[in-house]
Amino acid sequence: MVWATQIVFYGLPWLSMNDRQAMLFDLGSRRFYIFSLVLYPQDLIYLTGLLVVSALSLFLFTAVAGRLWCGYTCPQTVYTEIFMWVERKIEGDRVARMRLDKTPLGVAKLARKTAKHAVWIAIGLWTGFTFVGYFTPIRQLAGEVATFSLGPWESFWVLFYGFATYGNAGWMREQVCKYMCPYARFQSAMFDRDTLIVTYDTARGEGRGARPRSDTPEQYHAKGLGDCIDCGLCVQVCPTGIDIRKGLQYECISCSACIDACDSVMDKMHYPRGLIRNSTQNGITQKLPQAAMFKRVLRPRILIYTAVLAGVTLAMLFSLLTRTPLKVDVVRDRGSVARMVGQGNIENVYRMQVMNATEHGQQYSIAVTGIDGARIVSDAPIEVDAAASRWLAVRVQTPPNAATAGSHPITFTISAQGTTPAVVSEKSVFLVPR
Repeated sequence: MVWATQIVFYGLPWLSMNDRQAMLFDLGSRRFYIFSLVLYPQDLIYLTGLLVVSALSLFLFTAVAGRLWCGYTCPQTVYTEIFMWVERKIEGDRVARMRLDKTPLGVAKLARKTAKHAVWIAIGLWTGFTFVGYFTPIRQLAGEVATFSLGPWESFWVLFYGFATYGNAGWMREQVCKYMCPYARFQSAMFDRDTLIVTYDTARGEGRGARPRSDTPEQYHAKGLGDCIDCGLCVQVCPTGIDIRKGLQYECISCSACIDACDSVMDKMHYPRGLIRNSTQNGITQKLPQAAMFKRVLRPRILIYTAVLAGVTLAMLFSLLTRTPLKVDVVRDRGSVARMVGQGNIENVYRMQVMNATEHGQQYSIAVTGIDGARIVSDAPIEVDAAASRWLAVRVQTPPNAATAGSHPITFTISAQGTTPAVVSEKSVFLVPR
């Protein structure tokens, strides 16, 4: 998961599509490019839908299998794992690091510590650079970094996220999960006795204690001992430092490191694996086989989460697939009142914004309905560049006596004449002076 998440995060900004960055959130021009999609601030509803899908997915996965997000894909967990890997490569395993920390400061110790922190800082800065590259074209950003011409805001955010990555993953680590992350505080509301979690088999493991490896099960059972030899490795490898043998605790992030450690000890002792394993509370207490535990996945709350998640996801996908690549806003020009022009015609002026959400230039024609004889007297057709918007003044005239004095509803119809057909209608009002 470390490899998968980082290949996506670090690699995505470098992908190109249609002579631009494939994934770019251009805040300056208020356009958001997501592969072939071009979204505008008016498309905020899709961000809302994405947040709803993310929340429902989190609820569903947590109810089924505990804190999978925390254990495998959370940036805090992923970057902590990366930083710890760097630490092991430079300073050695846990015993070697403890020995190094106890030695007086010398050239060798200073070199190792400096190298470790230098690599950490480099990873942090590269992470900050990549994050900013989602909002400023990353190739342009790389050129500015190379020529030391980076702007103040880009510099601030690169350093901010670089420092946050270095501090959180290098120094704070599990403290973020234990004391800062709100998810751990309400996870118990999504758990039930059939949620798959990291569990310790108390009936099999207690009582704890050391014993010769040559002891048979009958011999150590006669001494009142279970399969747990009380080696403490499950606590040592836990990123949040808990003892899973005390039961489920809110600090547990379901990373399963304790399972791997315990299984390795069971192998050395020639005991069956699974003293610590992924199971459910009902599975442990009722000694259910795996098939019976998996059957309990299809319980009412899981079915409800799945149905709602599927419904929202399908609705969002349908909306995206049927989305019209044209957006129009029409407002009456408040600086120009209704007036009488040549031949007694009545004229109103409107301000119209036409937004082209395609990746090639388009021509648009404008028509108006609602009053007999109403017509557009502005220039037509209207040309708008690829992924651009244009404000224009639209003049609408009606013949004399076509409508009584007052306000009358009209409808503008804007049609694309290019390779991507689209039609949008916008309502407004036409004022006839008394």
